[in-house]
Amino acid sequence: MTMAAAVTLVPQAASAQLFLNDPNFQRGPIDPSDPLVGLPIPGATPAEYRAHLLWNMRAGLNVAALQCQFSPYLRTVDNYNGILAHHSKELADAYTTMNNYFKRVNGAKAGQKAFDDYTTITYNNFSTLQAQYGFCQTAAAIAKEALSQPKGELFTLAQQRMRELRNSLTPAYDSIGTYNPQTIRQPVFPSLDPKCWDKKNRLKKQCATQPFG
Repeated sequence: MTMAAAVTLVPQAASAQLFLNDPNFQRGPIDPSDPLVGLPIPGATPAEYRAHLLWNMRAGLNVAALQCQFSPYLRTVDNYNGILAHHSKELADAYTTMNNYFKRVNGAKAGQKAFDDYTTITYNNFSTLQAQYGFCQTAAAIAKEALSQPKGELFTLAQQRMRELRNSLTPAYDSIGTYNPQTIRQPVFPSLDPKCWDKKNRLKKQCATQPFG
């Protein structure tokens, strides 16, 4: 099993943002041992929990690179490949730490299978259809920020934005404002009373209304 697979695609023209008003997926620092991060890893050390958080963030961005190709504007493929290159050492260390955790807990042979299963389920847990737009836009923003992080500090970003990435898996819908009938001018029609019309079928002045416009 390789640490991470780079995604290769032909660049396409840019498209528009996915939302007129960005959804508010609550963000905030998260502890690496928080159940929201991913699958449980009982008996993990603080270093293993750190690797667990980083590995889940990488998996989420990898899924985005695969599922969000419908919007070239998001650049999820290019940015994910850039993250693999820019943060290669930190990601390699996280891979080694997680692999060693499962071997320590389950034994060498069973541990490798347990790690493979953990990785597969982690990928699947980021796969979404109904929440795709929100997830893709959030993952793209995180990936762009990850490229600006100094080498060795990807964990810091994961700690700051994993909660937001997980929350983005909840379906969100765009908001373009609330309808208010008072803001729309309504046409006022003249009276149809025969007394308001002369013999030439012209509206009498006393029955005239304010023109619409």
